[in-house]
Amino acid sequence: MTASVIYKGDLRCECTHLQSGTVIETDAPTDNKGKGERFSPTDTICVGLATCIITTIGIRTADMNINFAGTTIDVTKTMVADPRRIGKIDIIIHFPATLQISEENKMLVQKIGDNCPVAKSLHPDIVQHIEYRW
Repeated sequence: MTASVIYKGDLRCECTHLQSGTVIETDAPTDNKGKGERFSPTDTICVGLATCIITTIGIRTADMNINFAGTTIDVTKTMVADPRRIGKIDIIIHFPATLQISEENKMLVQKIGDNCPVAKSLHPDIVQHIEYRW
């Protein structure tokens, strides 16, 4: 088992990662009867995509001596109706200005990011717009 989830009531869940004991909570969003005081379940999917992209890049480029520390990522979720679901995830990755990387390696990094496990796990109806800003 990976995690345990307890429904706390009032549309809030407490999720515990069993290996580390780390706890996160989720709330329903304000546009769907929630308080919006925590990440919503759909927010966690979008953040999961962003963190998977940069983590996979880090794993796959570890032997290239490229340091991606300081990279920031903007995440925007767009919901659609009928049925209510994530329609689009916009990811903008901002690499540090000090990063020295060849054009060839930039293309490799983008290919790695675009093919991370979460990107390949999401339903094909979800538009994934991933932008790499060097």
